[in-house]
Amino acid sequence: MKLRHAMVCASNQNRSMEAHALLQRQGLNVSSYGTGSHVKLPGPSAREPNVYSFGTPYRVMLEDLMKKDPELYKRNGLLQMLKRNLGVKEAPQRWQDNAADGTFDVVFTFEERVFDTVIDDLENRETNLMKLALIINMDVKDNHDEAAIGGKLALDLCQRLEQADAWEDEIDDIVSRFEKQHRRRLMYTIRFY
Repeated sequence: MKLRHAMVCASNQNRSMEAHALLQRQGLNVSSYGTGSHVKLPGPSAREPNVYSFGTPYRVMLEDLMKKDPELYKRNGLLQMLKRNLGVKEAPQRWQDNAADGTFDVVFTFEERVFDTVIDDLENRETNLMKLALIINMDVKDNHDEAAIGGKLALDLCQRLEQADAWEDEIDDIVSRFEKQHRRRLMYTIRFY
């Protein structure tokens, strides 16, 4: 059975896009989103982030950073990240604005506050599709190295779910084996929406 997967982080830039790219290359049905109010990328200092609206094409962000300080953004990995993102989809999408028309079997988040936002959004939707979804969280630091590790772990877990005869019945065992093998704690819930 083919599951529909959603990878969700705050800005739909690093963690969710790394996982999206990996799952897509492996042939899984995957989308990705952010839950923040804006897309924020590191700037020259912590007080000066680069802020964009969701829907701003990755190409536009790449061109903007190239104009501002190509050496800084090459050194901190943002240019490479945006080039990867360009190969996956056109622009970051906001979960609350774009995910309502999609029905997902698995929603994978990379930090607890994003997990909470997704659950709140699903519970407060106008339409009730009576669709069962697994919402799962694995905390992953928002840097390039941790995103690469998190993406591989998300792929591993999603492949395990794909291989299950009925993930709804096997989820506790799947998560338990995953946590034991990778020494990572997961939070998860199953919700109708």
